[in-house]
Amino acid sequence: MKKLLLMPLSLLFSLLGAMALAAVDAVPPADGEDITPLEAESVVTRHSVEIDGRAIDYTATAGLDLIRNEAGEGIGLFGYTAYVRDGEDSASRPLLFAYNGGPGSASIWLHMGVLGPRRIPVDDVEVTGPPPYGAVNNEFSVLDVADLVMMDPVGTGYATIEGEGRPEDFWGVDADIAVASQFIVNYLTQNNRWNSPKYVLGESYGGIRTGGVAYELLADYGVGLNGVILVSPFMDAAAARDRFAIDLPHALYLPTLAATAWYHDAIAERPDDLMAFIEEVETFAVEVYTPALMKGATLPAAEREALVGELARYTGLSEQYWENSNLRVPHTRFTQELLRDQDITVGRIDSRFKGRSIDRVADNMQYDPFDAAVRPAYKAGFMHYYNNDLGFRKDRDYAVSGGIFERWDWLHTLPNGQETLITNTAIDLATAMTRYPPMRVLVQQGYYDLATPHFVLEYVLNHMDLNPEQRSRIVVEMYEAGHMMYVHPPSLAKFKQDLADFITAD
Repeated sequence: MKKLLLMPLSLLFSLLGAMALAAVDAVPPADGEDITPLEAESVVTRHSVEIDGRAIDYTATAGLDLIRNEAGEGIGLFGYTAYVRDGEDSASRPLLFAYNGGPGSASIWLHMGVLGPRRIPVDDVEVTGPPPYGAVNNEFSVLDVADLVMMDPVGTGYATIEGEGRPEDFWGVDADIAVASQFIVNYLTQNNRWNSPKYVLGESYGGIRTGGVAYELLADYGVGLNGVILVSPFMDAAAARDRFAIDLPHALYLPTLAATAWYHDAIAERPDDLMAFIEEVETFAVEVYTPALMKGATLPAAEREALVGELARYTGLSEQYWENSNLRVPHTRFTQELLRDQDITVGRIDSRFKGRSIDRVADNMQYDPFDAAVRPAYKAGFMHYYNNDLGFRKDRDYAVSGGIFERWDWLHTLPNGQETLITNTAIDLATAMTRYPPMRVLVQQGYYDLATPHFVLEYVLNHMDLNPEQRSRIVVEMYEAGHMMYVHPPSLAKFKQDLADFITAD
């Protein structure tokens, strides 16, 4: 795996979810043209946050840090925001590195949704608006138990490819893991934090990144993490993509399709107990639906007819729709079809959200009502906070999401040296857990998440090659919300408590 050398940081970096603007290849200067040296930059400010009725003073550092390649050439600027509690012993103070996913997502979501000292309040299951938006004291911040490093990978936020850098240095499974690992090691060295209890948290595609980072930190740098936190993780491409001709994801998505239909009261004879209903659908998915899909064209007509009836009963879609879909309905079609008769599309990131359909006869959802409901508030509130409270600003847009996903290199080298395009870094994580027994894992997952469904997660965890003792070090916490469960007030409080309990358990 290609290694990158980093210039010293003054404090740290920032990370969280969506995609970012694709940068163009660097062009060498013409003969005689002045070359402006690439340099890191940062702004340091001091603040206070109130958590559980106690004032916590902290130092914030926001900036861009220079990344160098093996030849010592500057290739990119990496964004970061660091929050360090004042007056603490850094040798014993826990340190949490956190980021979102995408790939190509900036850290705005976790940063301003749950982890940072300031939070953007949004309306749950409703459109938040209109401006002005503001950041409020975040009583659910993690700063009472750990220092925090939020990371914006190159191509997100203000982070850009520079100098001799090329997209392939950053935009791929292994390149991304290498860069993130180098940043973490560099921060530990430059800030004298090697002896701190260390945690890495990744949301969504951050699950793929974190599985790889946990292994690479250990195998290449001797960094043993105290803990890994996976928030709504995407880790196994074969299990989590229901738009390809693979049967497995359809079975794993089914319980979330059913939970969504239950939430929107779109099923006949709706049971009162959501958890019991989900368990029933999970059993059906494993014992009936999966074997039927495996039979393909050999599935007997009577068995197919019974299956169609059950799928319709669980999901609220008509029997004819399931029949016409050959027993397989991708979630992007389900979100468009479920409430089509009401001219409503339901959310993907959080299927509790809903909005008016743009194209009433479209097969697939045209937009995600969740994103439309919360992104404007997050973006405007964050920009005001970052530019004014933290005093860091640039003469360009802060890229929340963009074109990186389409340019991503999915080739991954597993710990055993095997290369695969069907990315699965749960294998890397299991290897790291085997090699370093003290490392623990916390998983935080919502029931209404159609981006990374909970049954996909259960499947991935159950297929990690671990013994019972190793499995005992994995804790799973569930929430009655979606991918970003922290927009749901009860889940926000539970998220913070679960995370704090995990960190303080060491």
